[in-house]
Amino acid sequence: MAKRPSGGSPAPPGEDFSFVSPLVKYLLFFFNLVFWLISMVMVAVGVYARLMKHAEAVMACLAVDPAILLIVVGILMFFITFCGCIGSLRENICLLQTFSICLTIVFLLQLAAGILGFVFSDKARGKVSEMVNRAILHYRDDLDLQNLIDFGQKEFSCCGGISYKDWSQNMYFNCTAHNPSQERCSVPYSCCLQSDDQLVVNTLCGQGMQALDYLEASKFIHTNGCIDRLVNWLHSNLFLLGGVALGLAIPQLVGILLSQVLVNQIRDQIKLLLYNQQHRADPWH
Repeated sequence: MAKRPSGGSPAPPGEDFSFVSPLVKYLLFFFNLVFWLISMVMVAVGVYARLMKHAEAVMACLAVDPAILLIVVGILMFFITFCGCIGSLRENICLLQTFSICLTIVFLLQLAAGILGFVFSDKARGKVSEMVNRAILHYRDDLDLQNLIDFGQKEFSCCGGISYKDWSQNMYFNCTAHNPSQERCSVPYSCCLQSDDQLVVNTLCGQGMQALDYLEASKFIHTNGCIDRLVNWLHSNLFLLGGVALGLAIPQLVGILLSQVLVNQIRDQIKLLLYNQQHRADPWH
């Protein structure tokens, strides 16, 4: 409550009162501090991954080098959360508005990407198919990419993009007669049917599988492509994907809400200070 001066005249309202809530201020600060630290970790991991990557042309099969993507996202998050941290701590309207606007733009871009991906699902499928084919083409060029493809084929019990014969696009697995590779007409071991009691993985189990027809090959390997498997998995896990999207959206909406509440409180406090200064300058008003 505001103090009253001696002499019985009422004190200008708000001499020791503040509209700025410490709860909102420090909640927004610690909220941004957590993501600020996460952003620095992302940048560090991305830089380390980029420095350790020796094959420069390998990630041409992907839309964006994951290390570069991690660095860019980390720097963007660092800038946004830095504005939120300093803006809330210093009660700076400009930084808080920058934080709020940037977070709103990111949220709207994510929302637009989700809607466009749903509306233009056929084009999105085509882009995924193109990426998978490029990954198959560079399968033997990089160990990280090779492990990623093998993991995906084992997890989704699939082989290739559309079918197991897609592996003929790779120069080592190409099934043409003039291919001198020992892996001619083969598929990676991750395409093979694995029994639960198998202790040692037979990495040569995919030898000559492309030379077999669909029914014969299905006795030894997964013949269905990974794109169809991935689409089926997405359709059967819509609630999980919705939960992930909601988990990403809630912190952003909370940050936007807290920043706007704090901005309004700071503006009210500025109005109060100006009012007090005016009445101190004009005591007969």
